[in-house]
Amino acid sequence: MHIRFPTISRRLSIGLCTVFFSGACLAQSFPDKPVSLIVPFPPGAATDTIARTLADKLTEKWGQPVVVENRAGATGSIGSNYVARSKPDGYTMLVGTTSSHTMGPNLFKNKTWDPIKDFTPITLLAWAPNVLEVNPSVPAKSVPELIALLKKDPGKYTYASSGTGSSIHLAGELFQSLAGVEMTHIPYKGASPAVMDLLGGQVDIMFDTVALSLPHIKAGKLRALAVTTTQRSSSLPDIPTMQQAGLKDYEMAAWIGLLAPAGTPEDVIAKIETDVQAILQTPDVKKRLFDLGTDVSGMSSAEFSELVAKELPRYGEIMRKAGIEPGN
Repeated sequence: MHIRFPTISRRLSIGLCTVFFSGACLAQSFPDKPVSLIVPFPPGAATDTIARTLADKLTEKWGQPVVVENRAGATGSIGSNYVARSKPDGYTMLVGTTSSHTMGPNLFKNKTWDPIKDFTPITLLAWAPNVLEVNPSVPAKSVPELIALLKKDPGKYTYASSGTGSSIHLAGELFQSLAGVEMTHIPYKGASPAVMDLLGGQVDIMFDTVALSLPHIKAGKLRALAVTTTQRSSSLPDIPTMQQAGLKDYEMAAWIGLLAPAGTPEDVIAKIETDVQAILQTPDVKKRLFDLGTDVSGMSSAEFSELVAKELPRYGEIMRKAGIEPGN
């Protein structure tokens, strides 16, 4: 009796088929247990609200619990590091932002995670434009008028931020650089106390998120001059972009996106991307994001990856010009 062993090429083909069908089965069965969405910031902010909205919709769609877990600290680094070290199977994902993923990493010399090598971007959920706003006591009703005012009295006017190296801070630094003006930076521990002092007149200017300042702008308690994205905000359609207001090279777009640990199977990434993008197009989710002062994105995984790779060095350069040195 002769036993025939498979040839090398046949064994290779069998192996490739096994791998292919295993991947297909994995994507079809995903998820078959609870999924965690890690938010690297405290509860209550727009990122957390969007994450919880997405979690509720995914729970309905997948028939498995999708739970939001807040792991805040170190400009988003604590939560990001946790996801980077998690098993790459799609069951632990990061709801990251510009601050946590492309700005924050430039603030630390000794990083325990890499924003590009350790992650696979899945899809961009929303754009969160900042708005250049002033206390009504500031005698400027447009960006050109504000620039003229700042050039007349360099350093006299103050601008608030949610902390050194935050998106709000860098929006102000980029403005100073392109407009050729000088303001005095006043950092706060979070955007909320900064807005309170802006409302009270303790500071003059701020590049705040539309989400946080929208009620105050609508009430006439703050004066909006421009948004920092290249397109107008759907929440403030009458307010020009910085480029429309005269600073043609100005672009500072905060984003909120979904990322998985590097090495997560491509089929699983594709399924999550497809399902999340479908959710983002539902009318109730669109309205929810609109009410938060954000705009739905739905950017693909490939486009999102390109965005992260482009932004990381760009924000590093803005910080270098502003004299912000990375710490430990």
